[in-house]
Amino acid sequence: MANAIVVYASETGNTEYVAEGVVKGLKQGGLDVTLKNVGDSKPGELLEYDLVLLASSSWGEEEKELHESMEDYYDGLEGIDLSGKRAAAFGCGESEYEHFCGAVDLLEERLEERGAKLLHDLGDGFRVDGDPDQDILDSAKEWGKEMAENFQKSRSS
Repeated sequence: MANAIVVYASETGNTEYVAEGVVKGLKQGGLDVTLKNVGDSKPGELLEYDLVLLASSSWGEEEKELHESMEDYYDGLEGIDLSGKRAAAFGCGESEYEHFCGAVDLLEERLEERGAKLLHDLGDGFRVDGDPDQDILDSAKEWGKEMAENFQKSRSS
């Protein structure tokens, strides 16, 4: 069975909550999934997985910023070759800011820079505006299932 890892950074628990929904969808899609808080993970661990998903809440009003706990992890990805890996990114933010969910953009770009192939178009990672509710959790689960399906298709093509 193919495996996936979801590494998330969350301040208030919103991104963790969404990550749990994504994990449910990935599992429904037939993947063996590991969920880790960024503080409990090292960038090199990503090499053990077929599919890599990174998630962060977004900070900063005038520029794109990652959650503080994701910054060192993001920097650590610089030395990791993710060629042959499939990947996706998602996160939470507030649409009132100029760069809504800018952390998702940064994560997508870094994953591609390191050689991973995104399962969605650049800029199309799952984005949550404000506090997630049950509808958002359901959407996160559906998105996770869609990413699992996209992953399975990418392996057979």
